[in-house]
Amino acid sequence: MDQNSEPELVLVFSGKRKSGKDYVTDLIQERLGADVCSVVRLSGPLKHQYAQEHGLDLDQLLGPGPYKERYRADMIRWGETRRQQDPGFFCRLATRGARQPVWVVSDARRLSDLHWFRSQFPRQTLCVRVQSSEETRTQRGWSFTAGVDDAESECGLDSGVKFDWIISNEADAPSLDKQLQPILNLVNSARVTSDQ
Repeated sequence: MDQNSEPELVLVFSGKRKSGKDYVTDLIQERLGADVCSVVRLSGPLKHQYAQEHGLDLDQLLGPGPYKERYRADMIRWGETRRQQDPGFFCRLATRGARQPVWVVSDARRLSDLHWFRSQFPRQTLCVRVQSSEETRTQRGWSFTAGVDDAESECGLDSGVKFDWIISNEADAPSLDKQLQPILNLVNSARVTSDQ
């Protein structure tokens, strides 16, 4: 990666299915603007490659519906095999087109994802966890699926990680705008520093 495309800040988000990771990361991009913030989805290149190799509908795999759920367990196994061969494979693919100063990685799922970003961008990388109760996740359409919710792709970052921020995405939690303000302040101060 050339020096001109290195980000000023990399925010790596994780959280359980239906915790609201995409909602929160999209909100950050909305607040910062697409010219400043790129949302990097690690699952995008994985699903693209999986769809290509298995002759599946990529648009449906990228969506939230039952089509994706039908293939999720096999896609996880397939992705694990790829990662064992090359832990940074999907991270490199996902960040290839990112040129904005702030990268928001919306869906880190494994320690290998965090290790890759921390090794490539040690000064810039911060970790954020989005949390929601099982009750709230169920209201959003989640139900426990064996082989998915007990797999590394859902549990790999449940312990052993020191998060820089934890966002509570619950109705009775402080507003997301309030919880995100320290992150937005950090982005703004990083941009001021880099402009000087």
